[in-house]
Amino acid sequence: MKNEIIHMGQIGVRFLLEGADTNGSVAMFEFTVRVGAKVPLPHYHKAYDETIYGVEGVMTFTIEGRPVDIGPGEACFIPRGAVHGFNNLKQTDAKALAVVTPALLGPDYFKEIAAIVNAGGPPDVEKLKGVMLKHGLVPVIPPALAR
Repeated sequence: MKNEIIHMGQIGVRFLLEGADTNGSVAMFEFTVRVGAKVPLPHYHKAYDETIYGVEGVMTFTIEGRPVDIGPGEACFIPRGAVHGFNNLKQTDAKALAVVTPALLGPDYFKEIAAIVNAGGPPDVEKLKGVMLKHGLVPVIPPALAR
């Protein structure tokens, strides 16, 4: 399992620690985002915090409307309830490490999202929202998409 990369379009996720490894206290995964990749809907987490640590390239996280560039050796903390999203608008692919506390997010979420995103054609936004809600992520649809 530890070397499995879950591909969701141009995003890849590889879990390093799951809840079962840490008695539910922490989950850790690395994720790679290709230049210009389609990214998840902005969202917040109901019951867990997330810390991001940059490994390669630069990703831009938008947390509560404030953009934060995360490059190698830089980190940001996303508390539960904070609306956030990310993208890679730079010229190189980017990789970061995510730490989720407690470990309420695991590979199943990403596998379910991958099945929808990789099905071909535009992803079914309602199905994506359903999977997100099932796993404790609350999607926040930007006003331009809500119309």
